[in-house]
Amino acid sequence: MRLLLKTICLIWLLHLSPFLFAEEKLPTEEDYYRISTFTLPEGEVLEAAGFQLLPSGKMAVCTRRGEIWLIENPFAKDVSQSRLSLYAQGLHEPLSLAWRDGWLYVVQRCDVTRIKDTDNDGKADLFECFNDDWEISGDYHEYAFGSKFDAKGDLWITLCLTGSFTSNVKYRGWCVRITPAGKLIPTCSGIRSPGGVGANAVGDIFYTDNQGPWNGTCALKHLIPGKFVGNPIGFKWYDLPEVKAVMGPKPKEPTSESRFMIEADKIPEYEPPAVLFPYTKMGKSASGITCDTTAGKFGPFQNQLFVGDQTQSRVMRVYLEKVKGHYQGVCFPFKSGFSSGTLGLEMTPTGAMFVSGTNRGWGSIGTKPFAIERLDWTGKVPFEILEMKAKPDGFELVFTLPVERGTAENVESYKLGTYTYIYKASYGSPEVDHTTPTIKSATVSPDGKTVRLKIDGLQRGHIHELHAEGVRSVNRLPLLHKAAYYTLNYIPEK
Repeated sequence: MRLLLKTICLIWLLHLSPFLFAEEKLPTEEDYYRISTFTLPEGEVLEAAGFQLLPSGKMAVCTRRGEIWLIENPFAKDVSQSRLSLYAQGLHEPLSLAWRDGWLYVVQRCDVTRIKDTDNDGKADLFECFNDDWEISGDYHEYAFGSKFDAKGDLWITLCLTGSFTSNVKYRGWCVRITPAGKLIPTCSGIRSPGGVGANAVGDIFYTDNQGPWNGTCALKHLIPGKFVGNPIGFKWYDLPEVKAVMGPKPKEPTSESRFMIEADKIPEYEPPAVLFPYTKMGKSASGITCDTTAGKFGPFQNQLFVGDQTQSRVMRVYLEKVKGHYQGVCFPFKSGFSSGTLGLEMTPTGAMFVSGTNRGWGSIGTKPFAIERLDWTGKVPFEILEMKAKPDGFELVFTLPVERGTAENVESYKLGTYTYIYKASYGSPEVDHTTPTIKSATVSPDGKTVRLKIDGLQRGHIHELHAEGVRSVNRLPLLHKAAYYTLNYIPEK
């Protein structure tokens, strides 16, 4: 009897083994993008924040402790061959760096300072305050994040609200621009708690804002001069003469407990979030932004944005499109497993992405208190949803590799649900207003790389959460990441 049972078990295992083996052999994120962690100087606390590649080939990195370090040989295949040296110290929580005309510009809590090494000894010795026209208090929450220089030579600075809920300190809760002449221009109201600022491939500026009052979840928002981006706590600065001169009258106050798009229809100045990051599913603390403009050196995601999440120690991917004159789009999981809380991101012309990390204040899935890391493409193309585009009656999915027609045209391969968040003055929001649209058909293009989903029940103002568990590539691979989250603010007419 025992022999018979053993024989049955062996036959069962042999029958199952191809499936077990196939499951074990499925590719992972590491097969396509690999993390290298730099060795930091012993005894130093480098809570890394922003990066700037210098003309010398060195990478500058600023830290929350007020220092700037230089990474020598930052692109070494073996990062143990890289070396860090201290370049500057005594700054006030610098979070962003930019380079222009021989100067390293530092966006810190209290101002924009530019610095230079005049005697070429590897240490900054000239410090000039470039602009300090905003104010600070002693509150811990007054972060300042800056962009790179835009096409006009301006820096875009997002100023976190004092204490998250108040605005008694000048320009807190605003985006301002600093011109090449060092002048401050009030630019957008409605900031809550930014985590990073960056441009897309055509130079439009975006920032990440985090869950809290008037932010049901974290989001990517488009900064447009003169616009309001959601949080009215900083409205008092519209009363300043210099603000009135460039911004015009104060917008109408949004109605608490409403919805984003209901208020966008009522308030002309309000620009709703381009992409909402579903809370917990995609992260809890959206952070740095960078754009892949490397013409394929970082893989198949040319011109797409990458966004960090501090709490979940990950990088997300974002595809944007314009519908009815507004940016909106979709976010995807991309790469997890960073050592600390992901903060600043920097894409370099070589196709390497530098990622900074710190877990102070909020903690992170990554267990290290701080880190500097580099993400490199291995040269293999993952099977992913490359783009998700809104259509009047559904969505168009573009894939990185051709799909297997049978699975991709089977509507049972997909699941779709929608929801949104409450737009309210109190902190955060649960998912609300859930619906389940019907996927009527899925049609594959002749080249096998596009699938047209026709859908009944699209919901304006909702995240459309799509899972494509059943779709396979022509080589029978499942998607590396099966979920996509599209923020459908506007439905195209054609």
